[in-house]
Amino acid sequence: MAAETPRPVRGSTTGRPIMALFDLMGRRWTLRVIWELDRAPGPLTFRELRSACGDLSSSVLTRRLSELTEARLVQHEEGYRLTPTGRTLVERLTPLTQWAAQWHNDDG
Repeated sequence: MAAETPRPVRGSTTGRPIMALFDLMGRRWTLRVIWELDRAPGPLTFRELRSACGDLSSSVLTRRLSELTEARLVQHEEGYRLTPTGRTLVERLTPLTQWAAQWHNDDG
C-alpha cells in the first residue's frame, strides 16, 4: 500500500510530514496556544485563551486556532481544547522541553 502524500502546510512545499509540522509549530504564537490549552483544566473560551496567551491580537489567535483545528490538534467543543492527537504531540515534545531546560542551565 503506497503512502499517501501529505498536504503541504502553508510555507512547506516538500509535503514531508516533519517539515509541515515544523512549519506549523514555528508560526508565531502556535506553541504558546498549545501550551496554554495543555495547562488548562478544561476547555477555554476564546477570551480565556487570548488572556492566557498575554492578550495576543484576536486576529492572530483566530488564525492560529483555525490552522490548529485544520491540523486536527485543537477542537472547538464547548470551548477550545487539544484533541487526542494534540495531547500526543505535547507528550512527544516533553523530552525536548526537558532537553531545552538542561541546555538553558548548562554552563558549558
